[in-house]
Amino acid sequence: MQVKERTFLITGAASGLGAATAERLAAAGAKVVLCDLNDGVTDLAARLGERAKACQADITSAEQMQQVFDTAVALGGERGLSGVIHCAGVVSVAKLVDRDGNPADLVSYARTININLVGTFNIMRLAAAAMSRNSPDDSGERGVIINTASIAAFDGQVGQCAYSASKAGVVGMSLPAARELSRHAIRVMAIAPGVFETPMMSEIPEDAVQALAANVPFPKRLGKAEEFAQLAEQIIVNPMLNGEVIRLDGGIRMQ
Repeated sequence: MQVKERTFLITGAASGLGAATAERLAAAGAKVVLCDLNDGVTDLAARLGERAKACQADITSAEQMQQVFDTAVALGGERGLSGVIHCAGVVSVAKLVDRDGNPADLVSYARTININLVGTFNIMRLAAAAMSRNSPDDSGERGVIINTASIAAFDGQVGQCAYSASKAGVVGMSLPAARELSRHAIRVMAIAPGVFETPMMSEIPEDAVQALAANVPFPKRLGKAEEFAQLAEQIIVNPMLNGEVIRLDGGIRMQ
């Protein structure tokens, strides 16, 4: 799979990992469709120029995302949509029982699962349908799907039941999806970032963020969104990367 002159859809593209990925792929000559609920996605598309198109949509909506995929396929022309990098998601922290003995809010739990897990499934099914109609490229490939998991899928901390479960679900879908879509020559991968400098991290107390950074073996800092984007590009161009979840975390293991 090449990047230049191919079309990619990036969700969560208004900021953080998604924005960095969109910028990197556009710089490499790709056409990019940027999807986010945040209207900042329009500003990024304007900055990237004529090779970028912005769409505001909810990843959990079948109808809205179908329209986004139709836009991406149309932008791709004869080659259609070559890849999806799905970065949209939410973080949530809640203990099963709070200090006063009250149980965790079930609605909040369901919201996290719906956005992070059901939303990912929605993206995958629409991507698979769109890419299956592509003509194979010179290597026989039709497309690639890259989802975003988290090291919380493996090393969930106290208060992360909802977030860890949602990301563990993303991990769990990767291999069966890759096996199923192999007959369509579509690869499925997932990246499990560690602690990264993203707007999502701003929702965590600063002292907790600094403690997490100090626990990274090397490099002893938070990850940079550009490093996620670099890995996403490497997955796109390396056809042997399939059905796997790659931890991108500097070696940290959460306690």
